[in-house]
Amino acid sequence: MFTYETADQKEVRRFRIAQFNGRTATVKSGEATVTGFVRSVLEQESSTPPRWTITIIPNAPREESKPLRPQSRVRPFAEDYL
Repeated sequence: MFTYETADQKEVRRFRIAQFNGRTATVKSGEATVTGFVRSVLEQESSTPPRWTITIIPNAPREESKPLRPQSRVRPFAEDYL
């Protein structure tokens, strides 16, 4: 799980919408980029200005897709007459 803290209300709104709709959200923290499902959005009431802690469950990295057909579908014209 990845925990992210922010004070940006627009960003929090985006995470809450992603959580409600069951969509993935992407967070860029420093040089790391994490994409996954939002598990929780918790407000820290004792802080001023208000801050939120967002918990994200990262998705497994995608494997590169293999081409379905390793060869070209079009044959050269000369091969027809060999």
